[in-house]
Amino acid sequence: MNTPSVCVVIHDVAAARLTGCERVLAALHEVAPLPLTLLVVPRFHHAAPTRSFEQWLGARSGHGDELALHGHTHLDEGRPHGPLDRLRRRVYTRGEGEFWDLDEACAAARLRVGIDWFERNGWPLRGFVAPAWLLGPGAWAALRTFREFAYTATLRHLYLLPGDGRITSQAIVYSTSSAWRRRSSIAWAAVLARTLADNPVMRFELHPHDADDAGVRRSWQRGLERALRNREAATVAQLCERWRRAQPVANDADDAGTPGRSALRAD
Repeated sequence: MNTPSVCVVIHDVAAARLTGCERVLAALHEVAPLPLTLLVVPRFHHAAPTRSFEQWLGARSGHGDELALHGHTHLDEGRPHGPLDRLRRRVYTRGEGEFWDLDEACAAARLRVGIDWFERNGWPLRGFVAPAWLLGPGAWAALRTFREFAYTATLRHLYLLPGDGRITSQAIVYSTSSAWRRRSSIAWAAVLARTLADNPVMRFELHPHDADDAGVRRSWQRGLERALRNREAATVAQLCERWRRAQPVANDADDAGTPGRSALRAD
């Protein structure tokens, strides 16, 4: 793939977060009209999707945005296994790493509900991204049984399914829940942008609150403007398909022996 690419991904797209998503979309439009990947949650925090929300998603898909499945409820309701696991699941991911501790059968059932929802609405489906990018062994096993998925993502990689091929791409992501987190995120995003300057793929992964603070908003807008000077914008599905066609992808598992395990992190 000769042309460097940039993907813009919006997480947690749900009726309850739609106002924030639309603020992010408006701020993106100030930079440039772009094809986007929207990570859609079927029953965000157990709330059923409204018909108006489904119509909104259909319109976005019809205008060229990609809709990808983003969990089922976006809630991790299991019990942590010890202090480190509690830190990861209750503090670091704020109890939203839904697919971290599911067994294969439970993960498969939730994936099937999402697939059926996409099919009922006539939306193309190519990708699944777990909430907080946390994919445990059961979820990995379940994911590989579905032909509907061409890719998944972690914080540091894109994985081409059903095999183990992966594209290294550290996501640029912000944490906005406090002033110190916002300042740290802005500084870290600048470091990442410099680090990724020569990487073939750059990902801006935004959340519904990422247009609320002026400093955070300016940070990713300016970063995206710089990226677009020499990168082609694409949805994640488009990028993965181009990459698959253009070149072989490394099939090495990571140091832990499970595809994606070393890359499992959260916002």
